[in-house]
Amino acid sequence: MFTESCTLLLSCIFLYFGHGTHASSYNYSTTTKCLVEPLDALYGGGIIVNPEFNYNIERWEAFGQGKIEERISKKGNRFMVAHSRKHPLDSFSQKVCVEKGKIYSFSASVQVNEGSEIVAVVFKFPNRDGVRGGDVIAEHGCWTLLKGGFVANFTSPVEILFESKNTSVEIMVDNVSLQPFTKEEWRSHQDKSIKELRKSKVRFQVTQASKNPLKGARVSIKQVKSHFPFGCGMNHYILTNSNYQKWFASRFKWTTFTNEMKWYSTEKTRGQENYTVADNMVKFAQKNGISIRGHNVFWDDPKYQPDWVKSLSPEEVRTAAAKRINSVVSRYQGQLIAWDVVNENLHFSFYEDNLGENASAEFYSTAQQLDPDTTMFMNEYNTIEYSSDEKSSPANYKKKLEEILSYPRNENLSLGIGLQGHFGSGQPNIAYMRSTLDMLGAIGLPIWLTEVDVEKDPNQAQYLEEVLREGYSHPAVQGIIMFVGPEIAGFNVTTLVDKNFKNTPAGDVVDKLIEEWNSNTQEIIADDQGYIDVSLFHGDYEITAEGRVANTSATLSLRVTQAHEPQAIVHVHIDT
Repeated sequence: MFTESCTLLLSCIFLYFGHGTHASSYNYSTTTKCLVEPLDALYGGGIIVNPEFNYNIERWEAFGQGKIEERISKKGNRFMVAHSRKHPLDSFSQKVCVEKGKIYSFSASVQVNEGSEIVAVVFKFPNRDGVRGGDVIAEHGCWTLLKGGFVANFTSPVEILFESKNTSVEIMVDNVSLQPFTKEEWRSHQDKSIKELRKSKVRFQVTQASKNPLKGARVSIKQVKSHFPFGCGMNHYILTNSNYQKWFASRFKWTTFTNEMKWYSTEKTRGQENYTVADNMVKFAQKNGISIRGHNVFWDDPKYQPDWVKSLSPEEVRTAAAKRINSVVSRYQGQLIAWDVVNENLHFSFYEDNLGENASAEFYSTAQQLDPDTTMFMNEYNTIEYSSDEKSSPANYKKKLEEILSYPRNENLSLGIGLQGHFGSGQPNIAYMRSTLDMLGAIGLPIWLTEVDVEKDPNQAQYLEEVLREGYSHPAVQGIIMFVGPEIAGFNVTTLVDKNFKNTPAGDVVDKLIEEWNSNTQEIIADDQGYIDVSLFHGDYEITAEGRVANTSATLSLRVTQAHEPQAIVHVHIDT
């Protein structure tokens, strides 16, 4: 029985696990492969006792009305099975104690005894409902890694449970791990990951025309463009407010229009299309070198259809939808970097209800044919921000992607994963966010955080920074767009500047990260062999080298990418 106090248990855990668990050892393992034998328990199981079931069922108990037993594979591996289940949460459990302010990363290998089912981990705190902490599609005959986690808002016991809605299946689990990290350790890992993912080492050698090294040459390295898309939502106020224009263009080179391309904005009255506002915003963006994500072709929420569409018959909806997709996608063909083809089709089903279960898949097929060089995204909320929303859980998101890709002619679809990132007030669950990015990242499709904001909170700026750092540091994330901006343009969830365009605390965070995630202009003197070694963020650079003799210089343009060879030598020749 679990009788230890939190204080005593945490002290024992610290003494036993106090070494080798700092954030630099965090495992980003993203495998969703079906394995014959389970992976070893990460971090030796962390604070879990008997994580690999080497000691039968010690410290594990049956939960609910089901029964549990230990089994042994043909190769001698021991694992736990929950069977004779009557309720989704009938499984096995272990109680541990967690410490306020720490981040807990969970993992376990799971499978079921027949077919494939979603299996979730649930964390049950005293006198509270269970909190769903992550899920995965478990299969019969092989092991799949389930990942999840939470941030502890108080020091408390917590009971770890497993859930499957299908009570007829047996849940099999092995190699369970729950590893605590301090926020400082978590941040240390993010910084390490950013350095490895977003930067490359470059060696310059400055030589004379004769190729002899030029000692003491002065080299200026100026970044002119970042390769990581870190952008901001934009709305129609930018067309009439010069301060908004200057503020935006000086910071961001990627955007999504918040409403102006949506169907209810471009065809308010049936048959009367008006793209004037969207067209002018596209012209502004193009003039300022700003890339655009198309948002959106359709929105599956019945509430956000054009008013006249809501009263149409299914056949009339089909005709109107065909006209809409041809109109908007053809109009901006080749001018956008992405399309959110069907928005929020995990939570809603307006088009599926009217046109059949393959409606989304058909729209993706059509959009790709109309704009073949543009990535087509699913775009959904609560997949990374709210673990208890089962409709948009990572497992259900993956299932929907597979349905779209399995539709005829969609096998080569250029599909992307759009995760909105509308975080509520309070501490964001960045452990769950990371586990979701791990799982979806293993699919191999590009992931973008598409609409990031954080609700008002005394710690809003801090929480916004935590979310942005988590996204930027993850290897699967290829772009981030925030739905934030000036007060004067109506951005009242997360406001970056007030009506006088003075930074809010959230605005300070964004400006700080823009500066931090770009290489500042550097002036460096070459060594005796003409060498200069630097680590540069991926992007485009202007390099100027000046010799010690007056009027001797050379310039070149350089693109630093993730494929850049470590310590690659870039030669700069100067005539003397």
